[in-house]
Amino acid sequence: MVFDWHSAELTSSTPVDANYKNSQNVRRFMLRECGEGFRFDRDFMAWIRNDIPKTLGDVVEEWKRRQRSI
Repeated sequence: MVFDWHSAELTSSTPVDANYKNSQNVRRFMLRECGEGFRFDRDFMAWIRNDIPKTLGDVVEEWKRRQRSI
């Protein structure tokens, strides 16, 4: 069964799989976890989809790490 990125409940343990979508549902999750300053950009989206297994928790931590280095 394919995960529904548009309407499924998302948590930090949700695996990012080959069917990952940058949906509004994901954006709401990221805003909730990262704050109002959250934005997708091309480099970050490429990192999310780089075929290395990760969870949404890993995605949140990577975004926060990138923000600290700015």
